[in-house]
Amino acid sequence: MWSRAGSRRCNIHRRLFSGAARRIEDEGDWLYSPEWWGSESESEFNGNTVFRSVSDKGNGVISVHAYPSSRPNKVHWPETEKWLQQRYGEIYPGYEHSGSFKILGYQWRVLRFNDNTRQSTVKIMAAYRDTEPGSIFIMQQAQCLAIPSVHGKKRMHILCIGHGGGSLPLFLASKIQGAEIHVVEIDPIVISASVQAMGFPGFSVMTPSGERALLEPDTINEVMWKGIHERLYLYETDAEKYVVENNNLYDIIFVDAYDGDDIFPNKLWDPHSPFLKSLSDRLHPEHGTVVVNLHADSDISNPSETVSYFYQRLLPMGKYVSRVCKAYKDVLIRNKVTRGGKFGCGLGFAISVPWVCNTSLVVSRGFGLTSGFVNRDMVMNTLVSSSVKVDHMLNLPFSCLEYINIKRDCTLI
Repeated sequence: MWSRAGSRRCNIHRRLFSGAARRIEDEGDWLYSPEWWGSESESEFNGNTVFRSVSDKGNGVISVHAYPSSRPNKVHWPETEKWLQQRYGEIYPGYEHSGSFKILGYQWRVLRFNDNTRQSTVKIMAAYRDTEPGSIFIMQQAQCLAIPSVHGKKRMHILCIGHGGGSLPLFLASKIQGAEIHVVEIDPIVISASVQAMGFPGFSVMTPSGERALLEPDTINEVMWKGIHERLYLYETDAEKYVVENNNLYDIIFVDAYDGDDIFPNKLWDPHSPFLKSLSDRLHPEHGTVVVNLHADSDISNPSETVSYFYQRLLPMGKYVSRVCKAYKDVLIRNKVTRGGKFGCGLGFAISVPWVCNTSLVVSRGFGLTSGFVNRDMVMNTLVSSSVKVDHMLNLPFSCLEYINIKRDCTLI
């Protein structure tokens, strides 16, 4: 299986970079999407199933599919093997010469629900120690997030509701060195898939009592993840139960919790639910930000046959998504009363990503603005200054502002 990826590297490389003005180094760039997700029409990208199990938590059949990766080139593997050996020597002084690490190859792995919903994508490296040739371990590549992001060292507390393959929490722990990240996942099969087939650090898994499932990491996990997996806490529990019973305060909360039928549970966006009310209490009152991943609902919001299917897929902001956005903004900003007895302030907006039929809702407290209606120009000026920096930094094939939808009811109360 690993040799196949190597034999196709030149062909993949040609397809990705033909006609390109420059070599794209960031594998999160959209140019690499044929590698992330494979292809239904090209046999070499159909992939292999490396994990498959049935969930009893409403996610149906959970599977992980492996696809060949064109990078890094095999000439760079010795450098990584040397790094693994150095890490081993740092953790176990005096044993650095007792066997060597050998890389088998790299793959993209995709977590799917019911073979249809593409839930998460990660890059993994497979390797072994020559003293134990029958023991293969996989390491998720934290720097490879399918869609690029940013770096930082700020001390932060982050909550991820919905785990998937674990690419987002692992990326955040790797790139934000001061971040402590709690992850909540209701389905034990999803957790098993991410650890066993997608290279997520097993030491991050927590028990119901709040202790590490592993008293200490094994040798390989310590070599690969020391300094990172200590700041990851993966809980198998219901999201509502977690936020209701927890007393932590979070700077950022990510919500991506669709089930196997591609449904965002009503209790996670009902404005009268214990979940949203408790989530508001868990969010930092001055600068807390919530990011919610929402799938398109154009088939619900716009059933008219006069509008083509193609354009419906390009316009994912429908009635269902709008209701979710309103619920989060009402509970987290409008109805929030500060310790001083004043109503909270903040900003809520939606960013549509047409080619994956998703909408990201962002609700952020603060901005140093007083109560009253938001001046649209003020909001746009804030977003423009941030957007220009992001566009330049990420070299996106579009302007961020093109997909930001500032609604008329965006108010500071």
